[in-house]
Amino acid sequence: MGINLQKGQKISLEKEAGGGLSKIVMGLGWDAAKGKGGMLGGLFGGGGGSIDLDASCLMFDDGGNLTDTVWFRQLRSKDGSIQHTGDNLTGEGEGDDEQIIVDLTAVPAGIKSLVFTVNNFTGQDFSQVENAFCRIVNGANDSEIARYDLSCQGGHNAMIMAKVYRHGGEWKMHAIGETGQGRTAEQLLPQVKPHL
Repeated sequence: MGINLQKGQKISLEKEAGGGLSKIVMGLGWDAAKGKGGMLGGLFGGGGGSIDLDASCLMFDDGGNLTDTVWFRQLRSKDGSIQHTGDNLTGEGEGDDEQIIVDLTAVPAGIKSLVFTVNNFTGQDFSQVENAFCRIVNGANDSEIARYDLSCQGGHNAMIMAKVYRHGGEWKMHAIGETGQGRTAEQLLPQVKPHL
């Protein structure tokens, strides 16, 4: 069982995974909230309509410059080390609705940090999304390293989930857990920068 992350918590991925990590998966899952519609819900685009959450991975170099973004418009990093499984528009089905698979051994040496974000492309805030979570999984054995519950976040439609970064020859993870506003990861960049 993984850690239920608290905002700002720093963990060593390798320690939590019980050894060297070569592959991690960022999973995102959700269901459209039911019965929270009503008059107001309809006005604000709620009312149980379709909800499209998007997982993204932003790649930064030592200087804090964005070098690449893996998201629904680009499902693979230019260097091939990060792969998005594809855009899920509804949250239907069990388990992860979207996944970003990272081969840590193939991430170019010039990349210092990977920042994982969740955005609601359809714009509703997280209080209208049920059972929403994002998690980091050890790709070698499918064990969950860490998990964030998104559904309790009201008034926001985006989250900077975590930063996975190189430090002293190993990969570490900083659970950022900062809510924000933005339908795409790029709209979150001003909020991401202070965490690099």
